[in-house]
Amino acid sequence: MMRKLLWTFGLSLAVFDGYLHYKEERLKTDPKQSCRELIITCLNSTRMTVDVEKIIQFIKLGDQDNVQMHLDDYNTEFSECFFFDVEARERRKRLAAALIWFIRMRLQPGVLRVCLRTLRIISRDRKALAPLITDSAIVTLAQLGGILPLQTWSDEEEHEQLGSSHREVVQETHPENNDSITQRPAGYSETNEPVSVSAAIAACVCSDGGLQIPSADETADCGESTGKDGACGALARGKRDVRGEEKEEEEEVYDDGEMWRKEAMKALCNVIYNSPKAQERASRLRLLHALSKKIKEGLHASSAPSGQFYELRLLFLLTALRPELRTELQLGPRNLTYKWQIKHSLLIDQHKSKLHRTAFLDRVMSCPQERGVCILTAALEQCLEVSWGETHEVLTDLTAAPICKEVTQRALEILKTLFNITNSVHRQEVDEEAGALYRRLAAVLRHCLLVACDGEDLREELQGQTVNVLSALPLQCLDVLLSVPLSEGSKESGGVNMDCVHTLLLFMEKRLDRGNKLKEKLTPVLNLLKESSKAHRETRHYLRQQILPPLRDVELRPEQGNTLRGRLVRLMTHVDTDIKHCAADLLFVLCKENVGRFVKYTGYGNAAGLLAARGLLNGRGPSTQVQYSSDSDSDTEEYRQAKGRINPVTGRVEEEQPDPMEGMTEEEKEIEALRLINMFNRLSRDKIIQPMGVTKDGKLAPLCGQMRDSDVQEEEEEDVESETEQE
Repeated sequence: MMRKLLWTFGLSLAVFDGYLHYKEERLKTDPKQSCRELIITCLNSTRMTVDVEKIIQFIKLGDQDNVQMHLDDYNTEFSECFFFDVEARERRKRLAAALIWFIRMRLQPGVLRVCLRTLRIISRDRKALAPLITDSAIVTLAQLGGILPLQTWSDEEEHEQLGSSHREVVQETHPENNDSITQRPAGYSETNEPVSVSAAIAACVCSDGGLQIPSADETADCGESTGKDGACGALARGKRDVRGEEKEEEEEVYDDGEMWRKEAMKALCNVIYNSPKAQERASRLRLLHALSKKIKEGLHASSAPSGQFYELRLLFLLTALRPELRTELQLGPRNLTYKWQIKHSLLIDQHKSKLHRTAFLDRVMSCPQERGVCILTAALEQCLEVSWGETHEVLTDLTAAPICKEVTQRALEILKTLFNITNSVHRQEVDEEAGALYRRLAAVLRHCLLVACDGEDLREELQGQTVNVLSALPLQCLDVLLSVPLSEGSKESGGVNMDCVHTLLLFMEKRLDRGNKLKEKLTPVLNLLKESSKAHRETRHYLRQQILPPLRDVELRPEQGNTLRGRLVRLMTHVDTDIKHCAADLLFVLCKENVGRFVKYTGYGNAAGLLAARGLLNGRGPSTQVQYSSDSDSDTEEYRQAKGRINPVTGRVEEEQPDPMEGMTEEEKEIEALRLINMFNRLSRDKIIQPMGVTKDGKLAPLCGQMRDSDVQEEEEEDVESETEQE
């Protein structure tokens, strides 16, 4: 091993020295480009070269041992590669076409595993997906991933599905009038033509290293994690899926069935994500139906199947990328039988948790396939192993051990898919039966907010996805977040449990501290708190105590300081319109949409944007539709003493400034006023500024238009008066 390393290092130095001499003149003319070429050449000199054409020839010969050995080298070389050489793209396509045909043959489990791992690596290259986006390739990967049932393909069907690139490999692999057994794939016999992977797998035995078909509950372990938090950003282009190869050595302890199913699902997820054409074909092949069916079949197990992560990841990708699949999976209260099942299951004795779950699962198994909210709610309950108490109450043990990383990752995929199919529900009217289901989901989401995870980053991500789903649910179904009985140590307001609201407040504060990607990370929780405050008096009262406590220090501007009030007021002048509107709306609701109180806590300068948008600049606006309670705004003694000296524009006590007109006569004051008017007129004529005024309906309008209207009105009044006098 040491000799090989020394030889490789010596060769690298030799190449490096020769390249320096060869490019000496080029470095003078174009140093930037030459340095880039130099680095790439030196890196390539140390990289182990794998002959792709030789691998394809071994595939044609059916030499499984050599295929496995060379693909192992290929996988080792490119395991960390996410940006591919354009010149080698055609070779990757041919290799992918050969492998798609090869994995349909009777292979040893180790060979099948390395083949699928190679396909997963190739599937990262969006420009080399042509062999992987055919119906045959997608169905093959779905079968190996355990999504579709195993089935046998006839020779005619297989040739029809494989496409031109696949047929080329097949025809070269099966030359006519060739009796050499060594040129035929392993497992070939005179009476048994090459068969599809399903039949080949089914014919294998569990002896002599053969492959045994795993049962449904022996699926691949979900040892991967999502990418960055955000919705629909789980497999960011150009970046690796961080679950990747971080535990390659640990994965060897799993049986081969888990390994190749896991690799097949990874490759299929990459293909679906990177190719719109593959997304369209997956929709036509009804992969969504197969995924929903498989998830439903695993719901009666005591715990979630080990390979469920990639099924959930694929379900998320399909619903995120194909709008018609979101519609297909959405809940729609149209089936009367289904409505009766919901009503019946929710009227049972729910304090018996086991009976409650069994009845709910019976409803899930009997509901139509498209009822995605019902299926995913049950999957989330199973994933988190929730225990039910009273009606719509999930028992959360805050002293229990944190949930592990794998469970959190599965829950994240479920929540992202739930958001995809419920993001328009809050704008719809829901009936009693659908509302009961959403309340059940909201109770589970409350548990997601409070439960501890193995790491703060994971917990914040789980809370973020939970907030996204809560903000998409009908507002009237969120009352279950407050209906939990008080316990020792609970936060409360007016005798109502505020643990969930307090957690949301802490989550918002944490997102404020981060300061990056505020629009996608902060606006959902701001909107959720605003809507909850409008709907529930106790929530508004609690948030107002935490965010807008009675004013004491009036020496600072409202936007100064690190208090929650100060940070939210700063957002009211943010460059992003959505962020400043969300922050202003929340504070306005906490002030019960009272203009005077809103200006008191934020300052007129910060509040002007919202007041102008709502037509409240004159302090008199349309009455709000929300009926707020009549509790008064109590002022502190410090505020009452300083109230007369507070500048309403800045919202703080200003130092007394000298009078600029002190010592001037009345004539001098008039001259100064005329000079200022002339300056404003000049700026207005040059279109540098546009003087604005407040209209009767409390909105801003150009001042010249208002003056013109007032002049016309005055002239009309004078004409009327003159006519009256003449009469």
